[in-house]
Amino acid sequence: MASTTQAGNALAAVIAPLVKSDGINNTQLPGVSLLCLSRHQVRTPLLYEPSLTIIAQGRKMGYLGDREIHYDPGHYLVQTLPLPFECETHGSPEAPLLGISVRLEPALLSEMVTAMGDAGHNALAPLPMASVAMTEGMQEAVLRLANALHADIERNTMGNARIRDVVFEALKGEQGPALRALVLGHGNYSRIVQVLSKLHTHFADDFSVEQLAAQAHMSPSTFHQHFKQITRSSPAQYLKRLRLIKAQQLLLQDNHNVNQAAAAVGYRSVPQFSRDYKRYFGEPPLQHRRQEQALRA
Repeated sequence: MASTTQAGNALAAVIAPLVKSDGINNTQLPGVSLLCLSRHQVRTPLLYEPSLTIIAQGRKMGYLGDREIHYDPGHYLVQTLPLPFECETHGSPEAPLLGISVRLEPALLSEMVTAMGDAGHNALAPLPMASVAMTEGMQEAVLRLANALHADIERNTMGNARIRDVVFEALKGEQGPALRALVLGHGNYSRIVQVLSKLHTHFADDFSVEQLAAQAHMSPSTFHQHFKQITRSSPAQYLKRLRLIKAQQLLLQDNHNVNQAAAAVGYRSVPQFSRDYKRYFGEPPLQHRRQEQALRA
C-alpha cells in the first residue's frame, strides 16, 4: 500500500489544477466539490451536509461538543448528519489545504445498502461524524474520481460510477454501520435523524422539546438524552446554532442585510440576533461579513 503521504501528494497534484479559488469549488460533476484554503483558519463554526471529505494536503480538526475529530491525508471524514460543529483548518500559501468532498445522496445510499444486504449487527452506537483511517481501496477510488474531473468524456461517462466507488469504500469502512443506519431506519438513531431532518427543513419555526419528542415517539427526557448523545448539544442549542449558521450563509453568500437574515432564520428580535451572532462567531454580523469579504478579495 502506498504511504498516505505519497497517496496524498498524488491526489493533491490532480486536484490543484482544478481549483479556481479558496473555499469550496463546485465541479461539473453534481455532488462533488473541491476544497482549497491557502491560509490558517482558526476554529470557526461550520455546517457540512452529509458527505465524505478526503484531504489530500493540509489538515483539519473538527470539534463536536467534547469530541475532537482529526482528518488529514491519512484519514477521511464521514459525515452522516448535517451537524453544526467547529473546525480549524491548517493551510498556507506554499502548501494550501486541498481536498475533495462527495455528497451522500439518499437515493444512491439506499440503493447500495440494499444491494450489499445484511452486513451483520454492530454493537457500537452510530456516530454522526467521525474520522476513518484511509485504506488503499479508498485512496484508489478517490484518485480515479479526481482524474475523471479533468476530461469531459470521462466525467460524463464514468463520473457517477466513480462516485459509487467512493461511497462503496465508505460503506465497507469503520463508519459503514452509521451510513447503513440512515437507510435501514432502526432504533433511536434513526428517530433522531428524522427529527434533525425536520429541523433543517423548518429551522425558522419554533419547536418545543415535547413536540420533537412526540415526533421521535419518545418521552421528553429520553428524547433529550438521545439527542444530546448524538449531536453533543441540547435541542435548543442545536436549533440556535443551525439558525446562526444559516444566517451567516445569507449574509455572506446571498447579501441579505442583518434585519433580513434575522427574520429569515426565525429571530423576532434583531438585537438578540446580533448578540447571539457575536457570541457564536466572535464578531457582530456586519463586521464579520466585511472581514470575510476582505479575506476573499
